[in-house]
Amino acid sequence: MRNIFFVLPLILMTTASISLSGWVYEGQWGSYGTGDGQFNDPFGVVFASNNNIYVVDRGNSRIQYFTSTGTFLGKWGSKGSGDGRFNMPIDIAIASNGNIYVTDRDNYRIQYFSPDGTLVGKWGSLGSGDGQFYMPTGIDISKDDIVYVVDASACRVQYFTLDGKFLGKWGSKGSGDGQFSGSYGICVAPNGNVYLVDIVNYRIQYFTKDGVFIGKWGSQGKGDGQFNLPTGIDITSNCNVYIVDTGNNRVQYFTYDGNFIGKWGSKGSGDGQFNWNNDIVIGPNGKAFVSDGLNNRIQYFHYEPGQNITPTSLGVVKALFK
Repeated sequence: MRNIFFVLPLILMTTASISLSGWVYEGQWGSYGTGDGQFNDPFGVVFASNNNIYVVDRGNSRIQYFTSTGTFLGKWGSKGSGDGRFNMPIDIAIASNGNIYVTDRDNYRIQYFSPDGTLVGKWGSLGSGDGQFYMPTGIDISKDDIVYVVDASACRVQYFTLDGKFLGKWGSKGSGDGQFSGSYGICVAPNGNVYLVDIVNYRIQYFTKDGVFIGKWGSQGKGDGQFNLPTGIDITSNCNVYIVDTGNNRVQYFTYDGNFIGKWGSKGSGDGQFNWNNDIVIGPNGKAFVSDGLNNRIQYFHYEPGQNITPTSLGVVKALFK
C-alpha cells in the first residue's frame, strides 16, 4: 500500500556496495479465529491519516481496524454478495477524503466505505468490458484520487474516479514489457508512477500514471532481487519500494528503479519470521507492518539506521533525502 507520511533515508555508496538489513522486529498481534482481533489469513493492510491500521481479514470476509499497536477498534463485513458483504476480499486503499476502498474479488466489484464501515458506494460486475472484472485483486489510490485496480485474471490494470467512472486501462497476458501473469499488488509512487507486482513473471514493472511502460526488475529465485510469487508492495515518500516476497517468506526493498537495498525474514512462526506473508505498509510512525497470512497475525518492525552496514570496499556514503 502507498504511504506518503514517512521519509526513510536512502543510503548509497558511490564507489562501493553495501548491505542493509536494518529492520528489527518490535511486536505483533493476532491469532487464528473469528473473534475481535483474530484472523483467518489476513491480506491487505493500509494506514489512515489518524494512525489507525485497516486489515483485510480475508478468510473471515471482513475488515478489522486497530491502533498502531494492535488495540482492536472495530470491524465490518461478512460473507455474501449483499451491500457491505464480501466474497474473498483482497486489498484495501484509502482516498484523501478518508473513504476506504476494498477489492471484493469473487463478487467482481469494488466497494467503498466511510472510516467506520458504512457503505458509500460500489461498482463492477463480471466481464471483460470497461469497468468490469474477472478477478480484482490489488488496489491503490494516487494523491490526486485516481483509483487503480488490478484485474488479475484479465491481466490488466483499470483506473477510475473515486465514484467508479472508468478512465482507462492497460495490459494483456504474457511476459513481455507491459504484459502480466497473475498480478496482485499495485502501488502509486509519490512521483505518480504506478508499480505492479507481476507475480507469476516473478518481477516488478512500473509505468507512468496512464500505463506507459518505464522499467522492470526481478526474476525467479532466492537471491537478492529475485522473487518467488511476490504479492504485496508499498512505496515510501522517498520512493524506496518494499516487496513482500511471499514464496520466499521475506520482505525485500529497493530503490525506485530496482536496485537492491536490503531484506529481512525467513520461514517460520517465530518473531520476525513469516508463513506466506501477504502485504506490507510503512506507517506514518516509520514502522513496517506485515500481514503474516498463515501465521494469522500482523507483525511490525522498526528501522535502526546503520545496523549491519558492511562496506565491501572504500567509498563515500551519501544520505539522500527527497
